[in-house]
Amino acid sequence: MAQAVATSSNDVSVNGTKPSGASKYRGATVEDLDPPPAMSTSPFTHLSAALMTAFERDYTHLTVIHPDTKSLLGYISIPRLRQLLETRQVRDDDPVEKAMVRFQRKGKPYRLITMETPLQDLEAFFDGDGTGQSQDFAVVTDPARRFVLGVATKSDLEEFVRRRPG
Repeated sequence: MAQAVATSSNDVSVNGTKPSGASKYRGATVEDLDPPPAMSTSPFTHLSAALMTAFERDYTHLTVIHPDTKSLLGYISIPRLRQLLETRQVRDDDPVEKAMVRFQRKGKPYRLITMETPLQDLEAFFDGDGTGQSQDFAVVTDPARRFVLGVATKSDLEEFVRRRPG
């Protein structure tokens, strides 16, 4: 008979193995994370304004959208922005486009993350989907990729697992 053993305050294992993604998340999807609405900025906004917006809402990432077409261009990482400001690689009156990370449109398949994406798939995305390139956050869109609905972070996923009743 298998015996359940507590491995930490967050996980229960059977015979010393951690639960798999499917059992850990029990069918939950990105929608169950209740991600906050995405906060977007323009590539032409001053970095100081983008930083203030992020701090006011306690966001670690802002999506960057084209001001006219509203197409998703990339994102700005607030921890990375703070580092760039401290090392004077950018100034607070520089435009966001000088510090943003642009999404690569060619050569790399786009991983669609929607509200219906299972959490085990989101975890695989954060872990790099076998590419070795881990991600800190995911842009959550509608299935047609026309609207940015929110942003989910790796810490959101970890918090969900921590708070979910066993």
